[in-house]
Amino acid sequence: MTMQKLIQRALTLGLMCLAFTARAELPADYKVVLLTENFPPFNMAVDDKNFARDDGIDGISADIVREMFKRADIGYSLTLRFPWDRLYRLTLDKPSYGLFSTTFTAERQPLFKWVGPIARTEWVLLAAPGNNIAVSDLKSASQYRIGAYKNDAVSQHLESQGMAPQNALRDQENVKKLIKGQIDLWATTDPVGRYLAKQEGVSGLQTVLRFNSAELYLAFNKDTPDEVVERLQKALDQMRAEGIVDEITQNYL
Repeated sequence: MTMQKLIQRALTLGLMCLAFTARAELPADYKVVLLTENFPPFNMAVDDKNFARDDGIDGISADIVREMFKRADIGYSLTLRFPWDRLYRLTLDKPSYGLFSTTFTAERQPLFKWVGPIARTEWVLLAAPGNNIAVSDLKSASQYRIGAYKNDAVSQHLESQGMAPQNALRDQENVKKLIKGQIDLWATTDPVGRYLAKQEGVSGLQTVLRFNSAELYLAFNKDTPDEVVERLQKALDQMRAEGIVDEITQNYL
């Protein structure tokens, strides 16, 4: 056998080994453990409770994520539970765990592997109906009692600005606190805040300040195989190009 043929055979075997190794990263029975919370209209329990599995969960992000996994041909289980703080820490600690809808921030970027964006939101300060609070920026808002959601990106952002929000384990608690006068402003995500307020029978909240826009992603534990991330991102990009992401979003809004 000539030297050229030996080299060609070695290259072919090398490529086959690389392909096998890449494939070995994702066994046929591989499954992602997906976690989410009540964060309507993006992800929520069909029965409005704080625990649900698989088909008992719907919402914009939930429907998009299901279609992504179907197209990527990757197995998964889906659980909705509470509180967010626990889900966040589980995903940081457990290989092949994923969490959505997770706001992408510069501070969080090195902590996870990311697929998205799935959706976009705005961060707002809301006041109770009839309240005349007026602020021009977060600095001027810091004089007021601000309620937020523990370990949520909005709360983390306020804390990074040197503010000390009163963090609740359920964002719905802030609706009640606002109406009772226990906090002056509610730092939350739009349209999530208004949706939660409506569920609590509250309408007419005043938008005092819009201070950031954000993108929602599917965040994975850092040890998740790159192949999972790549296949899911490709599926999401295809869905967006086909108009599927916009179609799902409009079904809820």
